Amino acid sequence: MAAGEPAVRELLRHGRIEVRGRLVEASNATLLCDVELDGLAAECVYKPVRGERPLWDFPDGTLAGREVASHLLSEATGWDLVPPTLLRDGPFGPGMVQLWVDTEEGSELVDIVAPDAVPDGWLPVLRAQDHHGSPVVLAHADHERLRLLAVLDVVINNADRKGGHILHAPDGRVLGVDHGVSLNTDDKLRTVLWGWIGRELPAEAVERLGELRALLEGELAEALAEHITPKEVQSVVHRVERLLGDGVFPAPSGEWPAIPWPAF
Repeated sequence: MAAGEPAVRELLRHGRIEVRGRLVEASNATLLCDVELDGLAAECVYKPVRGERPLWDFPDGTLAGREVASHLLSEATGWDLVPPTLLRDGPFGPGMVQLWVDTEEGSELVDIVAPDAVPDGWLPVLRAQDHHGSPVVLAHADHERLRLLAVLDVVINNADRKGGHILHAPDGRVLGVDHGVSLNTDDKLRTVLWGWIGRELPAEAVERLGELRALLEGELAEALAEHITPKEVQSVVHRVERLLGDGVFPAPSGEWPAIPWPAF
């Protein structure tokens, strides 16, 4: 089932959810589920609001709402960078439900490797040492879809873009997940995708950001305001305007750790 099909959204919104198990590596309650409706079935991730751990620097709304708002912004760009995501009731109350996306084995776009093992064309982000004291490099692919994901991360002010939050699907799509700590009013961008610092934004990104800025004057702003505060919506506008004005990928602010750790 293709992620963009209207049937997927209908399935996620109205299907019967059955919990299969918990993803234990997640810091908040994250449940792998089956969802079924009228003979259609898929796997999904369900994050009940009651399983969220309060964060002092994200005091408003819910992490689930921020995930939905991030998806709305992805949809507004037309880039299909976040799997279908919505807010609905589930077995443990209201929560975020997102289509599960399988990944292709061995197709990672971010990795930590020895300095002489960085794949051709990849962009180094950080040089460090592993727990044995050996030098390693955090690097990522110079991939068109990954560049657009990096732009979206700036727009949503993603504070936790780990390598493990980037999915490379068998059909070639690149998708980002886990956006619960996004859309803060303070600059909290923290990502493994710093390889394009200072480079010009892709022409497609500039065009779509201009369209996004216009959409933020109307129904999109109203939809976002159901999940984040008006001040946070206005901060999205400011970040889009800054990107358009600068025309390049930003550098870390220096006021916040630039890279999440662990990076995966």
